[in-house]
Amino acid sequence: MTDLIGKFAASAILIAMLTWGSAALWYKLSDSRAWTRAGVAAWLAFGFAALIGLWSGAAAFAAIAFALASLALLVWWWRLRPSNTRIWNDDVARMTTGALAENVLTIENVRNFDWRSRSEYAQRWETRTYDLDRLCSLDMVLSYWAGPAIAHTLVSFGFDSATGAAVEHLVFTVEIRRRRGQLFSEIGGFFKMYELSIVAATERDAIRVRTNVRGEDDLLFRVRMAPAQRRSLLLAYVDAANRLVDKPRFYNTITANCTTIIYQMVTRIVGRLPLSHRLLLSGYLPEYVHAIGGLDASHTVPELRRLGRITERARQADASDDFSAAIRAGIPMLGVTG
Repeated sequence: MTDLIGKFAASAILIAMLTWGSAALWYKLSDSRAWTRAGVAAWLAFGFAALIGLWSGAAAFAAIAFALASLALLVWWWRLRPSNTRIWNDDVARMTTGALAENVLTIENVRNFDWRSRSEYAQRWETRTYDLDRLCSLDMVLSYWAGPAIAHTLVSFGFDSATGAAVEHLVFTVEIRRRRGQLFSEIGGFFKMYELSIVAATERDAIRVRTNVRGEDDLLFRVRMAPAQRRSLLLAYVDAANRLVDKPRFYNTITANCTTIIYQMVTRIVGRLPLSHRLLLSGYLPEYVHAIGGLDASHTVPELRRLGRITERARQADASDDFSAAIRAGIPMLGVTG
Protein backbone atom coordinates (compact mmCIF):
# COMPACT_ATOMS: atom_id res chain seq x y z
CA MET A 1 0.00 0.00 0.00
CA THR A 2 2.83 2.37 0.90
CA ASP A 3 4.52 1.61 -2.41
CA LEU A 4 1.29 2.38 -4.29
CA ILE A 5 0.86 5.70 -2.51
CA GLY A 6 4.46 6.57 -3.30
CA LYS A 7 3.94 5.82 -6.99
CA PHE A 8 0.81 7.97 -7.11
CA ALA A 9 2.64 10.84 -5.40
CA ALA A 10 5.63 10.51 -7.74
CA SER A 11 3.28 10.38 -10.74
CA ALA A 12 1.52 13.57 -9.63
CA ILE A 13 4.86 15.38 -9.29
CA LEU A 14 6.02 14.04 -12.65
CA ILE A 15 2.82 15.12 -14.44
CA ALA A 16 2.98 18.58 -12.83
CA MET A 17 6.59 19.03 -13.93
CA LEU A 18 5.75 17.65 -17.36
CA THR A 19 2.95 20.19 -17.75
CA TRP A 20 5.01 23.14 -16.51
CA GLY A 21 8.01 22.14 -18.60
CA SER A 22 5.92 21.81 -21.75
CA ALA A 23 4.51 25.31 -21.29
CA ALA A 24 7.94 26.77 -20.49
CA LEU A 25 9.43 25.22 -23.61
CA TRP A 26 6.48 26.25 -25.76
CA TYR A 27 6.71 29.92 -24.82
CA LYS A 28 10.46 30.36 -24.43
CA LEU A 29 12.44 27.70 -26.28
CA SER A 30 12.84 29.40 -29.64
CA ASP A 31 11.35 31.87 -32.07
CA SER A 32 11.16 28.99 -34.51
CA ARG A 33 7.86 27.11 -34.25
CA ALA A 34 9.49 23.98 -35.68
CA TRP A 35 12.17 23.89 -32.97
CA THR A 36 9.60 24.69 -30.31
CA ARG A 37 7.32 21.86 -31.35
CA ALA A 38 10.24 19.45 -31.54
CA GLY A 39 11.42 20.44 -28.06
CA VAL A 40 7.97 20.09 -26.50
CA ALA A 41 7.41 16.74 -28.24
CA ALA A 42 10.75 15.42 -26.97
CA TRP A 43 10.01 16.56 -23.42
CA LEU A 44 6.56 14.96 -23.47
CA ALA A 45 7.92 11.71 -24.91
CA PHE A 46 10.61 11.56 -22.25
CA GLY A 47 8.09 12.31 -19.50
CA PHE A 48 5.63 9.66 -20.61
CA ALA A 49 8.46 7.14 -20.88
CA ALA A 50 9.45 7.97 -17.30
CA LEU A 51 5.83 7.60 -16.21
CA ILE A 52 5.62 4.16 -17.82
CA GLY A 53 8.89 3.17 -16.20
CA LEU A 54 7.58 4.30 -12.83
CA TRP A 55 4.72 1.80 -13.05
CA SER A 56 6.50 -1.08 -14.80
CA GLY A 57 9.27 -2.10 -12.44
CA ALA A 58 11.87 0.55 -13.27
CA ALA A 59 10.72 3.15 -10.77
CA ALA A 60 14.15 4.09 -9.41
CA PHE A 61 15.72 4.52 -12.86
CA ALA A 62 12.70 6.49 -14.15
CA ALA A 63 12.66 8.80 -11.14
CA ILE A 64 16.39 9.54 -11.30
CA ALA A 65 16.36 10.09 -15.07
CA PHE A 66 13.38 12.45 -14.94
CA ALA A 67 14.78 14.29 -11.92
CA LEU A 68 18.04 14.97 -13.78
CA ALA A 69 16.16 16.13 -16.87
CA SER A 70 13.97 18.39 -14.73
CA LEU A 71 17.04 19.84 -13.04
CA ALA A 72 18.55 20.65 -16.43
CA LEU A 73 15.30 22.32 -17.50
CA LEU A 74 15.16 24.38 -14.30
CA VAL A 75 18.76 25.52 -14.75
CA TRP A 76 17.94 26.62 -18.32
CA TRP A 77 14.86 28.44 -17.02
CA TRP A 78 16.77 30.16 -14.21
CA ARG A 79 19.43 31.36 -16.65
CA LEU A 80 16.90 33.11 -18.89
CA ARG A 81 17.39 36.85 -18.55
CA PRO A 82 15.23 39.80 -19.63
CA SER A 83 16.70 42.20 -22.17
CA ASN A 84 16.28 45.77 -23.36
CA THR A 85 17.90 45.06 -26.73
CA ARG A 86 15.24 43.56 -28.93
CA ILE A 87 13.28 44.86 -31.91
CA TRP A 88 10.23 46.24 -30.11
CA ASN A 89 6.77 47.32 -31.17
CA ASP A 90 6.72 51.05 -31.85
CA ASP A 91 4.52 51.88 -28.84
CA VAL A 92 7.08 50.45 -26.39
CA ALA A 93 10.21 51.08 -28.44
CA ARG A 94 11.57 53.73 -26.08
CA MET A 95 11.98 53.66 -22.32
CA THR A 96 10.62 56.36 -20.04
CA THR A 97 13.13 57.97 -17.69
CA GLY A 98 12.90 60.88 -15.29
CA ALA A 99 15.11 63.23 -13.29
CA LEU A 100 14.22 65.59 -10.45
CA ALA A 101 16.05 68.92 -10.08
CA GLU A 102 14.86 70.90 -7.08
CA ASN A 103 11.11 70.70 -7.63
CA VAL A 104 11.02 70.25 -11.39
CA LEU A 105 10.56 66.77 -12.79
CA THR A 106 11.85 66.18 -16.31
CA ILE A 107 10.44 63.11 -18.08
CA GLU A 108 12.17 61.78 -21.18
CA ASN A 109 10.23 59.79 -23.77
CA VAL A 110 6.68 60.78 -22.92
CA ARG A 111 4.62 58.98 -25.55
CA ASN A 112 2.21 61.24 -27.44
CA PHE A 113 1.22 59.20 -30.48
CA ASP A 114 -1.55 60.35 -32.79
CA TRP A 115 -3.46 57.08 -33.24
CA ARG A 116 -5.57 56.57 -36.36
CA SER A 117 -5.82 52.77 -36.17
CA ARG A 118 -3.94 49.89 -34.56
CA SER A 119 -1.38 49.98 -37.36
CA GLU A 120 -1.53 53.63 -38.45
CA TYR A 121 -0.21 56.32 -36.15
CA ALA A 122 2.16 59.25 -36.01
CA GLN A 123 4.96 58.60 -33.55
CA ARG A 124 5.87 61.32 -31.09
CA TRP A 125 8.23 60.86 -28.17
CA GLU A 126 8.64 64.04 -26.16
CA THR A 127 10.58 65.50 -23.25
CA ARG A 128 8.30 67.26 -20.78
CA THR A 129 8.80 69.07 -17.49
CA TYR A 130 6.44 69.16 -14.52
CA ASP A 131 6.46 71.43 -11.48
CA LEU A 132 5.73 69.18 -8.51
CA ASP A 133 4.29 72.14 -6.61
CA ARG A 134 1.51 72.13 -9.22
CA LEU A 135 0.63 68.44 -8.76
CA CYS A 136 -3.08 68.67 -7.94
CA SER A 137 -4.84 65.39 -8.69
CA LEU A 138 -4.60 61.65 -9.07
CA ASP A 139 -6.99 59.60 -11.19
CA MET A 140 -7.30 55.88 -11.81
CA VAL A 141 -8.46 54.70 -15.22
CA LEU A 142 -9.64 51.14 -15.79
CA SER A 143 -9.80 49.95 -19.37
CA TYR A 144 -12.01 46.87 -19.81
CA TRP A 145 -11.09 44.57 -22.68
CA ALA A 146 -12.13 41.05 -21.57
CA GLY A 147 -15.33 41.18 -19.53
CA PRO A 148 -16.15 42.73 -16.16
CA ALA A 149 -13.35 41.04 -14.19
CA ILE A 150 -10.38 41.99 -16.38
CA ALA A 151 -9.19 45.55 -16.90
CA HIS A 152 -5.95 47.36 -17.54
CA THR A 153 -5.05 49.94 -14.88
CA LEU A 154 -3.64 53.36 -15.73
CA VAL A 155 -2.76 56.13 -13.29
CA SER A 156 -3.03 59.78 -14.31
CA PHE A 157 -1.37 62.68 -12.45
CA GLY A 158 -2.81 66.17 -12.93
CA PHE A 159 -0.82 69.41 -12.86
CA ASP A 160 -2.57 72.75 -12.69
CA SER A 161 -1.13 75.96 -14.10
CA ALA A 162 -0.19 79.20 -12.42
CA THR A 163 -1.61 81.01 -15.46
CA GLY A 164 -5.01 79.33 -15.23
CA ALA A 165 -4.46 77.11 -18.25
CA ALA A 166 -6.07 73.69 -18.44
CA VAL A 167 -4.82 70.94 -16.14
CA GLU A 168 -2.08 68.88 -17.81
CA HIS A 169 -2.22 65.14 -17.22
CA LEU A 170 0.62 62.63 -17.23
CA VAL A 171 -0.36 58.98 -17.45
CA PHE A 172 1.72 56.05 -16.30
CA THR A 173 0.86 52.63 -17.62
CA VAL A 174 2.58 49.33 -16.91
CA GLU A 175 2.73 47.43 -20.20
CA ILE A 176 4.10 44.24 -21.63
CA ARG A 177 7.03 45.09 -23.87
CA ARG A 178 6.23 43.12 -26.99
CA ARG A 179 8.67 42.46 -29.75
CA ARG A 180 7.63 43.55 -33.20
CA GLY A 181 4.91 41.25 -34.49
CA GLN A 182 4.59 39.37 -31.20
CA LEU A 183 1.05 38.51 -30.13
CA PHE A 184 -0.35 38.81 -26.61
CA SER A 185 -0.93 35.70 -24.52
CA GLU A 186 -2.19 35.75 -20.93
CA ILE A 187 -0.68 32.31 -20.37
CA GLY A 188 2.58 33.42 -21.94
CA GLY A 189 2.73 36.10 -19.27
CA PHE A 190 3.45 33.36 -16.74
CA PHE A 191 6.41 32.06 -18.73
CA LYS A 192 8.83 34.96 -19.27
CA MET A 193 7.36 35.66 -22.70
CA TYR A 194 7.50 39.45 -22.34
CA GLU A 195 9.64 42.08 -20.73
CA LEU A 196 8.04 44.73 -18.52
CA SER A 197 7.66 48.35 -19.60
CA ILE A 198 6.57 51.45 -17.69
CA VAL A 199 5.33 54.03 -20.18
CA ALA A 200 4.60 57.70 -19.48
CA ALA A 201 2.11 59.16 -21.93
CA THR A 202 -0.44 61.86 -22.54
CA GLU A 203 -4.10 61.02 -21.99
CA ARG A 204 -4.84 61.67 -25.66
CA ASP A 205 -2.48 58.80 -26.36
CA ALA A 206 -2.86 56.29 -23.52
CA ILE A 207 -6.63 56.54 -23.04
CA ARG A 208 -7.69 57.40 -26.58
CA VAL A 209 -5.88 54.42 -28.11
CA ARG A 210 -7.92 52.13 -25.89
CA THR A 211 -11.36 53.71 -26.28
CA ASN A 212 -11.18 54.99 -29.85
CA VAL A 213 -8.86 52.51 -31.55
CA ARG A 214 -9.05 49.22 -29.65
CA GLY A 215 -12.72 49.50 -28.73
CA GLU A 216 -12.20 49.11 -24.97
CA ASP A 217 -14.54 50.48 -22.30
CA ASP A 218 -12.84 52.97 -19.93
CA LEU A 219 -13.86 54.23 -16.52
CA LEU A 220 -12.14 57.09 -14.67
CA PHE A 221 -12.12 57.45 -10.88
CA ARG A 222 -10.79 60.38 -8.89
CA VAL A 223 -8.51 59.01 -6.16
CA ARG A 224 -8.25 60.41 -2.66
CA MET A 225 -4.59 60.61 -1.58
CA ALA A 226 -2.70 63.12 0.54
CA PRO A 227 -0.54 65.54 -1.50
CA ALA A 228 2.72 64.16 -0.08
CA GLN A 229 1.65 60.59 -0.86
CA ARG A 230 0.56 61.60 -4.36
CA ARG A 231 3.99 63.11 -4.97
CA SER A 232 5.68 59.99 -3.58
CA LEU A 233 3.67 57.75 -5.90
CA LEU A 234 4.66 59.83 -8.92
CA LEU A 235 8.33 59.62 -7.96
CA ALA A 236 7.95 55.89 -7.32
CA TYR A 237 6.79 55.45 -10.92
CA VAL A 238 9.77 57.45 -12.15
CA ASP A 239 12.16 55.43 -9.99
CA ALA A 240 10.69 52.15 -11.22
CA ALA A 241 10.98 53.28 -14.84
CA ASN A 242 14.59 54.39 -14.32
CA ARG A 243 15.52 51.06 -12.76
CA LEU A 244 14.18 49.16 -15.78
CA VAL A 245 16.77 50.89 -17.95
CA ASP A 246 19.64 49.29 -16.05
CA LYS A 247 17.86 46.18 -14.86
CA PRO A 248 15.20 44.89 -17.25
CA ARG A 249 12.47 42.73 -15.76
CA PHE A 250 10.07 40.10 -17.04
CA TYR A 251 6.35 40.80 -16.98
CA ASN A 252 4.32 38.28 -15.00
CA THR A 253 0.56 37.88 -15.28
CA ILE A 254 0.22 37.61 -11.49
CA THR A 255 3.24 39.07 -9.71
CA ALA A 256 4.36 41.88 -12.03
CA ASN A 257 1.40 43.33 -13.88
CA CYS A 258 -0.39 46.66 -14.25
CA THR A 259 -2.15 46.36 -10.89
CA THR A 260 0.16 44.44 -8.57
CA ILE A 261 3.07 46.80 -9.29
CA ILE A 262 0.90 49.77 -8.31
CA TYR A 263 -0.12 47.93 -5.14
CA GLN A 264 3.52 47.32 -4.26
CA MET A 265 4.40 51.00 -4.76
CA VAL A 266 1.42 52.28 -2.77
CA THR A 267 2.07 49.95 0.18
CA ARG A 268 5.61 51.30 0.43
CA ILE A 269 4.15 54.81 0.66
CA VAL A 270 1.06 54.43 2.86
CA GLY A 271 1.85 51.21 4.72
CA ARG A 272 0.31 47.79 4.56
CA LEU A 273 -2.93 47.42 2.63
CA PRO A 274 -5.22 44.38 2.75
CA LEU A 275 -4.78 41.67 0.17
CA SER A 276 -7.79 40.88 -1.99
CA HIS A 277 -8.78 38.85 -5.03
CA ARG A 278 -9.71 42.22 -6.57
CA LEU A 279 -6.02 42.97 -7.00
CA LEU A 280 -5.86 40.08 -9.46
CA LEU A 281 -9.35 40.52 -10.90
CA SER A 282 -8.60 44.15 -11.57
CA GLY A 283 -12.00 44.87 -13.06
CA TYR A 284 -13.24 44.98 -9.48
CA LEU A 285 -10.47 47.30 -8.30
CA PRO A 286 -12.89 50.25 -7.73
CA GLU A 287 -14.66 48.26 -5.03
CA TYR A 288 -11.31 47.59 -3.35
CA VAL A 289 -10.11 51.21 -3.52
CA HIS A 290 -13.48 52.47 -2.29
CA ALA A 291 -13.39 50.06 0.68
CA ILE A 292 -9.99 51.37 1.84
CA GLY A 293 -11.11 55.00 1.56
CA GLY A 294 -9.42 55.89 -1.72
CA LEU A 295 -12.53 57.00 -3.65
CA ASP A 296 -15.29 59.53 -3.05
CA ALA A 297 -17.21 58.29 0.00
CA SER A 298 -20.22 60.45 -0.88
CA HIS A 299 -21.00 58.15 -3.83
CA THR A 300 -21.46 54.41 -4.08
CA VAL A 301 -19.25 52.40 -6.42
CA PRO A 302 -22.11 51.84 -8.92
CA GLU A 303 -22.65 55.62 -9.00
CA LEU A 304 -18.93 56.26 -9.50
CA ARG A 305 -18.87 53.68 -12.29
CA ARG A 306 -21.81 55.34 -14.01
CA LEU A 307 -20.42 58.86 -13.64
CA GLY A 308 -16.90 57.78 -14.52
CA ARG A 309 -17.61 55.93 -17.77
CA ILE A 310 -15.61 58.03 -20.23
CA THR A 311 -15.76 55.80 -23.33
CA GLU A 312 -18.32 57.78 -25.31
CA ARG A 313 -16.92 61.12 -24.20
CA ALA A 314 -13.45 60.01 -25.34
CA ARG A 315 -14.80 58.92 -28.73
CA GLN A 316 -16.56 62.23 -29.20
CA ALA A 317 -13.55 64.27 -28.08
CA ASP A 318 -11.22 62.15 -30.23
CA ALA A 319 -8.22 64.28 -31.24
CA SER A 320 -9.45 67.46 -29.55
CA ASP A 321 -6.90 69.52 -27.64
CA ASP A 322 -9.22 69.57 -24.61
CA PHE A 323 -9.48 65.77 -24.55
CA SER A 324 -8.69 65.51 -20.82
CA ALA A 325 -11.29 68.10 -19.82
CA ALA A 326 -13.90 66.58 -22.12
CA ILE A 327 -13.65 63.06 -20.72
CA ARG A 328 -14.08 64.41 -17.16
CA ALA A 329 -17.30 66.24 -17.90
CA GLY A 330 -19.90 65.09 -15.37
CA ILE A 331 -17.44 63.39 -12.99
CA PRO A 332 -17.81 65.09 -9.59
CA MET A 333 -14.79 66.40 -7.79
CA LEU A 334 -13.84 64.53 -4.62
CA GLY A 335 -16.32 65.11 -1.85
CA VAL A 336 -18.75 67.02 -4.10
CA THR A 337 -22.21 65.57 -4.61
CA GLY A 338 -24.29 66.04 -7.68
